[in-house]
Amino acid sequence: MSESTVYRWHGGHLHPLDHTELSDSPVAVADSWLVTDGETLALDLHRERFFRGAARLQSPDLEAFWTAAIAAIPREGDWFPRTEVQVAEEAPPAILRLRPAPERSRSVRVASHLGPDPRSQPTIKGPDTAALLVARTLATERGADEAVILSPEHFVVEGAYSAFLWWRGDVLCAPSPELERVDSVTARSVIALATALGVQVYYESVTPAELDGCEIWSLSALHGIRIVTAWIDGPNPAEQPGRLALWRARLDRLRRPLPAL
Repeated sequence: MSESTVYRWHGGHLHPLDHTELSDSPVAVADSWLVTDGETLALDLHRERFFRGAARLQSPDLEAFWTAAIAAIPREGDWFPRTEVQVAEEAPPAILRLRPAPERSRSVRVASHLGPDPRSQPTIKGPDTAALLVARTLATERGADEAVILSPEHFVVEGAYSAFLWWRGDVLCAPSPELERVDSVTARSVIALATALGVQVYYESVTPAELDGCEIWSLSALHGIRIVTAWIDGPNPAEQPGRLALWRARLDRLRRPLPAL
C-alpha cells in the first residue's frame, strides 16, 4: 500500500513535508472524502463545507490550494485525502494529507457517549477532531466502533466521525435541524436521493431508547452507509433485508470523476 504524503501550500504550490517539518498545530477546519479510481461522491458539497468553515480565516489562495489539492489526488486506487487549514497567528497554513483509504465496513457497533458533549465548534468539521477521537476511543473500550454524541436533553445528534439516519417503516428520519452538528455530505446526499425518489423524510429529536426496533444507519464519507448492528447498553436496532444493499448501490451510482487534470 502507498504511504501517506503531507503537503503544505506555499508560494502558489504544494510542497511535500518530511516528518521533521510536520506541524501539530490545532486544526481550524478540515474536510475529507473517499476517492476510488478517480471517482468520488459530491465533491462540490465537500468543497462548499470546507470553504464555509474557512470563511472566518485569513487563509490566502484557498481557491488555488483546493484546485492543486484535487489535481494531486491519484486517479487510480483507493484514497482518503484530507484538506485542512491550521490555526496560526499569521497566515494560517493550508495542508493536504494524501492518504490511502483505510479499511471500510458495511456495519458498525455504537455506544452513547457518557460524558459531556466534547465538541467546542459543533457545526465546523476539524477543530474537535482530537476530542472526538477520545470519545470514540472510550466507546471502543466498551465494545463499540463509534460513539454517539447526545444533546444535553439526551437526544441523538451525531457520531464522533459519522452522521445518523434511521427508518420508521418506509419513512427516513434524521435528527432535528435544531441539534447543532456538522453538515454531513453523505447524509445530505442520501436525503436528497430519498426526496428525488419520493421517500418521505422526517426530522425529529429522539433519545436512544426511542430508536428501539428501528433500522439505524451510520453515514460517513469513508464508509458510506453502514448499518448499526448493536447499540451498547442502548436500543435494539432492526434491519429490513435488502434495504442497506439497495441504498448503498444507489449512493454509489452518484459517484462522479474528479475534474480532469
